[in-house]
Amino acid sequence: MKRRNLLTTLGMAAATVVLVGCGQGEQPQQTSSTESAPEIQKPIEWKLVTSWPKNFPGLGTAPERFAESVNKMSNGRLTIKVYGGGELVPPLEVFDAVSSGTADMGHSGAYYWKGKDPATQFFTAVPFGLNAQEISSWIHYGGGQALWDEVYQPFNIKPMAGGNSGVQMAGWFNKEINSLDDLKGLKMRIPGMGGEVLKRLGGVPVNIPGGELFTALQTGAIDATEWVGPYNDLAFGFYKVASYYYYPGWHEPGSMMEFTINLDAWKQLPEDLQAIVKTAARATNQDMIDEYTARNNAALQQLVNEHGVKVKRLPDDVLIELKKVADEVTQEVAASSDLADRVYQSFDQFREQSKAYHDITEVAFYEARSLEK
Repeated sequence: MKRRNLLTTLGMAAATVVLVGCGQGEQPQQTSSTESAPEIQKPIEWKLVTSWPKNFPGLGTAPERFAESVNKMSNGRLTIKVYGGGELVPPLEVFDAVSSGTADMGHSGAYYWKGKDPATQFFTAVPFGLNAQEISSWIHYGGGQALWDEVYQPFNIKPMAGGNSGVQMAGWFNKEINSLDDLKGLKMRIPGMGGEVLKRLGGVPVNIPGGELFTALQTGAIDATEWVGPYNDLAFGFYKVASYYYYPGWHEPGSMMEFTINLDAWKQLPEDLQAIVKTAARATNQDMIDEYTARNNAALQQLVNEHGVKVKRLPDDVLIELKKVADEVTQEVAASSDLADRVYQSFDQFREQSKAYHDITEVAFYEARSLEK
């Protein structure tokens, strides 16, 4: 009898072990009435203001694509609404809006903010400076990003590369440019260091938003304008109010656009969303130059063949003098502060290295490709 009871007890114990091992003997844990389920993160909504007309080809569509990419990659955790120039803030007040937190992000060009700090101009375009490939490389692999962060930090802004137009056209003129004398008294829309170069050669630089350029040319408020290149210039219809289309774009050899982010808003993002924003910005930066490369030639052919635009090259003596004065202007900007000088030294060293290498690669290839029997 005792032996039977012992076996029965052992059997019940073994069964209990099996049930527990399978998870069937576990008792559900009781949740304290004071505990609650983890809080679900609410979607973050940002406002992005731009200096461009809403959905304008290239410049305006880039921030829209960026916002769409961030929304998809974050699965809706970070949504960004894009406002065209003038919808929420004036086109040339993007920097202030982002700095103050009126907007969380901006998309524009750094040379518009030279009044904030002259060093900003190195991060869009320097006359006879870096082309699109080179400035992107300087920012991402040549130390440019760290310097850019340093320039913008006092303004509570985090900058990122946000696209590039490639080498631009020299602009639209209502008269031929045959010598330096033709630049004297010329009222031209041209921003940044290029505008200062024109001023020193007797011209009158004007900085107005893109959306106002057609009317300004039409009414004679300005005599000439540079904007971007054939793809954008065709959309604005400049061929209707100016006959001469000059190249090369000495003033903007590779204009890098920028995303600006309010630093407080940036720091509040979790690391994974910061990574998504960085990745989307990097993709947008490449996507824009791809689009301009694909669209500009077709647009130029349309301007010439359908609208009779006269495409002309600036004379060599004009270009030589433009470069001479541009070098003086660039060095004066560098001398404006210790930080500007450090930016310039980094920029200039990268330019010289790129030039030496590209002379035996890119330039040599272009020359070889043009050879004929």
